[in-house]
Formats: sequence, structure tokens, C-alpha cells
Amino acid sequence: MAKDNSGSENFHYNNIEKKDKNFMYKNFKRSNCYNCNFSNSNFNFATFRGAHFKTCSFMNGTFEGTEFIGTNLKNSKFKNAKFKNAIFEGANLDGTDFKDAKFENTIFLGCKLEKTKNFSTDLQGVRVFEGMPEINISLELEESLNSLMENKYVKASRIFDTKEGNINTLTLMILKENFNEEELIKGFNEIKSQIDRDFYTISYVIRLINKVIA
Repeated sequence: MAKDNSGSENFHYNNIEKKDKNFMYKNFKRSNCYNCNFSNSNFNFATFRGAHFKTCSFMNGTFEGTEFIGTNLKNSKFKNAKFKNAIFEGANLDGTDFKDAKFENTIFLGCKLEKTKNFSTDLQGVRVFEGMPEINISLELEESLNSLMENKYVKASRIFDTKEGNINTLTLMILKENFNEEELIKGFNEIKSQIDRDFYTISYVIRLINKVIA
């Protein structure tokens, strides 16, 4: 029997059909879904932070800029799904099936992949990290980032820091792959006053910086 307890911040579905839907930019933070069918749906720029989507089908789904941070995807299926600039960080991928999935610049950080199905770390378009990457940044960039973190919405997003309170070097690595340090410093300084609402993904920050340096 289908169960829908949707809320403004998350939703809960059990045994329901949600095929051919547009979930673009959706915040699935701490949502719980079990045995649901999300086939042929658009999840571009969505976040699944702390969510549980077990035994669900995401067949033929699109996941550009999508973030799976601490997500439980146990026994879910991503057959023929397309991933671009997506992030899996600390996700539970036991029994998760990626048969015929396509990857472009997709990162797996701190994920146990031994029980993942139809997946290999040698797949084209996949980058795997056991721990946070080591990067070097200038003192000026670090200071501009610390200043940006004073914005309450930036702080609440948890994008720039780890649960231990350290700088999230994965986020910085991704940003440095999109911008040089001068652009990042200018971007951080200018978007600090522009961000006046909740946001959830690195892709949002990238879009803002692109606007201010254009």
C-alpha cells in the first residue's frame, strides 16, 4: 500500500510508483523511501543528504550535479542511469546495481564498494577516493572561505565543512577544477552578501560564482 507523508523539507514513500517525474533541484534531505519506482525521472542538481532510498528503482534516471551525501541506497537499481558531476560521499551502496549506467566526472568518496553490483573503480568517468583529497590553497583563499562561512546559509548548507569541523577539501577540489584561485576569491567575497536563502549543493555555488565573474 502506498504511503505518502510529504513535507516541505522531505518526504516518505513506500511501495509507490513515481515514474517520469521531474525532481530537478529537489531537496531530499533525510527523506525515507522504500521499494519505490522512480524510473525515467530527472534528479539533476538534487541532494539526497542523509536520505534512505532502499530497494528503489532509478532506471534511466538522470543525475547531473546530484549529491548523495551519507545516503543509504542499499539494494537500489540505477540501470541505464546517467551521472554527470555527481557525488557519492559516505553512501551505503551495498547491493546497489549500476548495470549499464554511464558516468561522467562522478566522484565516490569514502564509499564501501565491495558489495556494489555491476560497478568497477576502473569505469570511465569515475573517480574514487578513500578519504578527503589533499589540496593546497593560498592563505588569501582560505581567509575568503572563512569569511564566506560567516553567512548563516552557507554554514547551514554543510558544503564547505566536514562533520569534524574541518574544511571540506572535496568541495574545494571541485571548485578549483572549475575556477582559478583569483576567481574563487572574488566569487567568495561577492556571493557572501548575495546568498540569502537555504541551498544544498555545490552546483548552486558554481552557478553563483559563474555569474559574478562573468
